[in-house]
Amino acid sequence: MRIGLAQINLHVGAIEANTEKVLDMARHARDELHCDLVVFPELTLSGYPPEDLLFHRGMQSRVRTALGRVRDSINGIALYLGYPEYDDGHIYNGGAFISDGEVMARHRKIVLPNYSVFDEKRYFEPGVKPTVVEYGDIRFGLTICEDAWLPGPCSEAVDAGAEIILILNGSPFHRQKQGVREEILFKRANELQRPLLYANMVGGQDELVFDGGSMAINEYGTVVFRAAAFTEGLYCIEAESRKGPEQAKILAGDITPELPRVESVYEALVMGTRDYVKKNGFEGVILGLSGGIDSALTLCVAVDALGANSVHVVMMPSEYTSQMSREDAKTQANYLSVQIDTLPISSIFDSIVDALDDVFDGLGIDATEENIQARCRGILLMAMSNKLGKMLLTTGNKSEMAVGYATLYGDMAGGFAPLKDCSKTLVYELACYRNKVSKAIPERVITREPTAELRPNQKDTDSLPSYEILDPILEAFIERDLSVDQIAELGFDRETVYQILGMVKRNEYKRRQAPPGVRVSHRAFGKDWRYPITSGY
Repeated sequence: MRIGLAQINLHVGAIEANTEKVLDMARHARDELHCDLVVFPELTLSGYPPEDLLFHRGMQSRVRTALGRVRDSINGIALYLGYPEYDDGHIYNGGAFISDGEVMARHRKIVLPNYSVFDEKRYFEPGVKPTVVEYGDIRFGLTICEDAWLPGPCSEAVDAGAEIILILNGSPFHRQKQGVREEILFKRANELQRPLLYANMVGGQDELVFDGGSMAINEYGTVVFRAAAFTEGLYCIEAESRKGPEQAKILAGDITPELPRVESVYEALVMGTRDYVKKNGFEGVILGLSGGIDSALTLCVAVDALGANSVHVVMMPSEYTSQMSREDAKTQANYLSVQIDTLPISSIFDSIVDALDDVFDGLGIDATEENIQARCRGILLMAMSNKLGKMLLTTGNKSEMAVGYATLYGDMAGGFAPLKDCSKTLVYELACYRNKVSKAIPERVITREPTAELRPNQKDTDSLPSYEILDPILEAFIERDLSVDQIAELGFDRETVYQILGMVKRNEYKRRQAPPGVRVSHRAFGKDWRYPITSGY
């Protein structure tokens, strides 16, 4: 038997478009690749995660129509695909096994994740029993994503006679996630002594990115097939039906190597940015190019995601902007063949300061004037975004967002923040990686000391510890939930730790007003970070 794994990019809520993709993929699997069965990702028809769209009154009828169309349109090949199942006032995360106009079996996801970015108990009722279907002399155990993360559901399916476990997935990316998946599936295969076929989706959905990595694991826990990450495709696996007392087996296929950590993060940023912009109907993007490392990397991601013709950059110098920054911004724009405009902000800044002169009489210069500069730039960028119909990308990183080293309604203004979950340390790693691919960022942008250039001779370290100290402390707190004392025990000065965590707490109100961005870490600011703004902790 030839079994196809459909690693596809879905669009949440676009039920008809998702259905067309299923039909096209099924026909291709049948007619071109001669597959007998094709397996699709979790919640294929609705896209994943559909969130509160599941409650919309029209969703149920549209999903039912779509499933009926798939059932009635495809013959000569079986499909196992995910969809939201509505039954007697309840919603289930479901999977349907369809062959020649008949739904042969329906599986309801048993284990509903309710942690990190997952909140499935808000929407779904859990299934209560295993599902096994026989097709082509092979008994398949039907599961969905988290069902395979715990031993129970797969074990129950094997007890019910399953020889091969099919797993529909909507498993989002974070650094080294593929290794986590394979470790879990290794355990399941060894426990069950059964092969596993795992179909994951690709594509960006708001802050989540799905990286694919669909795979086949044999009964010994060995990966015998792995699909390319971040790539749509239809991949075929050969399965042997049982012979006498033996169980069905899967045969070895191509094993695409895992991407190195930094490269995988970069690919996630590109895919997440591309899909966010395109799925929201924008033709291109605009961003401020300062001559610094963050905007330089954001420009690279934008060009790689959308193409140079869809990217427009603006240099907005003030009296504090160095000649180096002006030169490097233009050099990078030339490297990447993007349009660059120069719009000085000094006259705008002076007008605002003059207007406030009486109100600020007797008060010294402080961060207020720095923030005014950032907001002058925000006004210009948002005006261009409105007039040109291009989405504004913000360029801030996770380190800055954590401690509030950003200006509300200034450099935080925009529609999407590609680097939102990238620490400053990771930004440098990504910049170095991108320059190895091709010349993209002037070298001194990477080697110079970071500065916001909002006052004379300003350096980031005037306000923050060095990023070599700051980033590990932030990671320990944000991703590992360690206390001040526990972080200090790692070798950091306790007072420094206390000050940094205080900054994180004070700036929650800023993060709530920040645009979404690509999640690449185990815990990003967004769906899986729900700290209160008002707190006496």
